[in-house]
Amino acid sequence: MIRGRKKRIVPKICYFCVNNLNKADYKDITLLRRFVSSFMKIAPKRRSGLCSMHQRKVATAIKRAREMSLLPYLPS
Repeated sequence: MIRGRKKRIVPKICYFCVNNLNKADYKDITLLRRFVSSFMKIAPKRRSGLCSMHQRKVATAIKRAREMSLLPYLPS
């Protein structure tokens, strides 16, 4: 029986910190699409690779974009 192999953990680097962006704008749909799954759920921090501060800002921007009907709640 083969024992469980250890997975190599690759640290992800925050997209906003690397590109010197300090604001997640709700009108920038192409940027927000990166952080939404195919089921239109907000990606968790471990998958998106964002730092805590930017994860909160992206989540708020996605919710605002949904309210303004720029992003759908459900996939079409």
